[in-house]
Amino acid sequence: MTKYAKDEFDRVPQNTSRQGVHRDATETPRPTLWPVLTVGAVALVLGLVAFLILPRLGIVAPPASSSTSTPAAQQSEAAPSATPTTSESAPIASGEPTPDTTASESPSATPSPAPVDKTTAVAVYNGTATAGLASRVAGLVQGDGWALGAVGNWGGLPQQTSVVFYNAPEQKANADAVASLLGITTVVESPDVQQPLVVVVGPGYQ
Repeated sequence: MTKYAKDEFDRVPQNTSRQGVHRDATETPRPTLWPVLTVGAVALVLGLVAFLILPRLGIVAPPASSSTSTPAAQQSEAAPSATPTTSESAPIASGEPTPDTTASESPSATPSPAPVDKTTAVAVYNGTATAGLASRVAGLVQGDGWALGAVGNWGGLPQQTSVVFYNAPEQKANADAVASLLGITTVVESPDVQQPLVVVVGPGYQ
């Protein structure tokens, strides 16, 4: 026991409705959920009835699908009609040359050979120590129909082989013809020669 005397705060009544300093004796009532559940169940039943039963009774007509399927049917019918048009226009767009165009272009593509003018004078010179060689070669040139120029001994630089000189590009065809006639393989353009065509018979000529 305590040694202090009891005061008024030590006298506590035996029966009291107080449960504590901060605690309320009466509890707050909880809200009931049955009205909310009842409304939800009724709404669900009405929705099922409107969705399943009423369309069968003819009260609510289902959405018509004829308006949606009509454009699709028209498109499917119009699709085959576009195919022949594309196939008919394909040969026109191919761009291949016609037989008339090919025939007209083929003659112009082949270059015509330059004409040979045998009226051009051909000079023949002997570049070897063999006497009479220039005269013999000149006879071959004249016998083929060429006009004959000067015939004599070569006074220029010594040649190691037989050569046909020409002094202008337009004489290239004539020089090739004379070289083919005499069996000479060397044809040289030289503006230093005074005559259009000059044949120098070199060593080893047969």
